Amino acid sequence: MEQYDVVILGGGPGGYLCAERAAQGGLRVALVEKRALGGTCLNEGCVPTKSLLYCAKQYAAAKHGESYGVHAENVTFDHAAVIDRKSRVVKTLVAGVGYTMKTHSVKVYSGEGKVIGKDAAGLVQVDAAGETITAKNLVIATGSCTVVPPIPGVKEGLASGFVMTNREILDLRELPKTLVCIGGGVIGLEMACYFATVGVKVVVVEMMPKIAGPTDPEICSILMKTYKKEGMEFCLNAKVESVTANSVCYSDAAGKHEVPCDRVLLSAGRRADTAGSNIEALGLEMNRAAIVTDEHLLTSVPNVYAVGDCNGKLMLAHTAYREAEVAVNHILGIKDRMDYSIVPSVIYTTPEVAAVGETEQSAKDKGLNVKVVKAPMMFSGRYVAENLNGDGFCKLIYDLDHHCLVGAHIVGNYASEMIYGAAMMVNSKLPIQHLTKIVFPHPTVCETIREALFMI
Repeated sequence: MEQYDVVILGGGPGGYLCAERAAQGGLRVALVEKRALGGTCLNEGCVPTKSLLYCAKQYAAAKHGESYGVHAENVTFDHAAVIDRKSRVVKTLVAGVGYTMKTHSVKVYSGEGKVIGKDAAGLVQVDAAGETITAKNLVIATGSCTVVPPIPGVKEGLASGFVMTNREILDLRELPKTLVCIGGGVIGLEMACYFATVGVKVVVVEMMPKIAGPTDPEICSILMKTYKKEGMEFCLNAKVESVTANSVCYSDAAGKHEVPCDRVLLSAGRRADTAGSNIEALGLEMNRAAIVTDEHLLTSVPNVYAVGDCNGKLMLAHTAYREAEVAVNHILGIKDRMDYSIVPSVIYTTPEVAAVGETEQSAKDKGLNVKVVKAPMMFSGRYVAENLNGDGFCKLIYDLDHHCLVGAHIVGNYASEMIYGAAMMVNSKLPIQHLTKIVFPHPTVCETIREALFMI
């Protein structure tokens, strides 16, 4: 029976980075993954969707290049070729994760990983693809899965292929004429943006009064305005009542409606995937399907940690990365803690959206004395040079009592690349007189943050 310092269940971002950091810390590590290294993010989420979205941007640029002096005739879009490219990208990166595990001497078990329990010495026993191994420390990183709401017809639609999750739609080789997205969150919007850009008629049905979840309402308005120009339709405050063999039926304040379509994307959210690993054998404290953890990612059972989506905190790959580092540091006796308030979020549509920290509403709810400033992206010379028009902006939320930035919200191109700088400002808690001394390169779109800082 092989004994390890750390055994990790799940090879997604939280799992594989945990393995890498633990091995770098001199620990003997094993990782168990039942599907493919990289998890949902690399195989069915973050990376493949960005591959598709980038291809769509190239198509849009070629199709509408006249405004920039670029003239192209008979521009066509080959969706099957895009899917093939996506698969090559994923294959390359999955191989890269495997190589990293090998170079750090991490033992990878390919197959189902299940907890057996604890032995007499207090070591956690794990069935790793049919082989029993033990660990001084167990890290659960089993990720999340698609929420399948009890809507009549959804299960039948999933079985027939008419209804798809993020997994199936990324392998769809023929473009549908009409796509209905059930859910207007990040997953639904990114896929809707891709398909609408390449000519598919997209209808988003969202039960909330706005799209994009907790995103700043003003940004949501810009997104909807832009998406509608692409021909996208939105049905808000709408409850999906049923899915038929070729349509989605929903109700709203105006009554009942039926939307005929060729395909349906089920993007109503995700939940912690903790079934199937027999973690109940450890008696962990749970919050429904999610594993309860503290600021060190430690569960209610000593030497057992949970990182990534399975703890239900913030279902983002970069959150899992940081959680993995905090968990490993705790195992190694290095002082560290997880701070979710400084984790940025991004929506990779066109335009991009990025945010970190408090919103205007959350600051108000907490009773914070804040000043809110907003600088248009048009203040940036580079933004003007690359965009004929645009209503993007950078909104900063500054705490007047504690003299520090507590939130930033950006909509416009390069937002995903800019937000880390704002996150550092929120994390550092530096007063405005220090932030305004930061030198930004010119001309860059990120100078919009500088302009906003001088408005505080």
